[in-house]
Amino acid sequence: MRGIQKVFGGTILMAVALGLVLIPERASSRSVDTSWQEANAEAVPAFHNSVPAGQLPATMGPSLFSDPVAQNAYSIAARIKKILYQEPCYCHCDRSQGHGSLLDCFVSKHAAVCGICEREDFYAYEQSHKGKTGAQIREGIEHGDWQGVDITKYESPLPAK
Repeated sequence: MRGIQKVFGGTILMAVALGLVLIPERASSRSVDTSWQEANAEAVPAFHNSVPAGQLPATMGPSLFSDPVAQNAYSIAARIKKILYQEPCYCHCDRSQGHGSLLDCFVSKHAAVCGICEREDFYAYEQSHKGKTGAQIREGIEHGDWQGVDITKYESPLPAK
């Protein structure tokens, strides 16, 4: 009888010990997942919800740049300033350069050396031609849809409009 109690007691003790070992590991793995989610839930960069009543600043002229992609990006930016004013820029130039929206990247030379700005510009252009609003385009930018833009389409001069 005593031997059965020892085996039974030992089994219970092993089960409790195993439980204590596994519970912190599961709790720890849950907290790792939460940390990852928090780390990737970055704040949306600066943008404006709507277009101002007054005029928007002029973008830099495409002829100032020798790279055809930059020329096309600035040419397009001049056409869709109202849209770009409502979009964030995920190169985070709002932090490093004080930009208030994607439009500010094209008011300066910044976009000519930033593939993120150019891709977001091309994405906004393509989506605006599909009838999307500034808010709908912003939602796509926030989801990273701009990363799928085929930049090779913009390596040759665009037709004048």
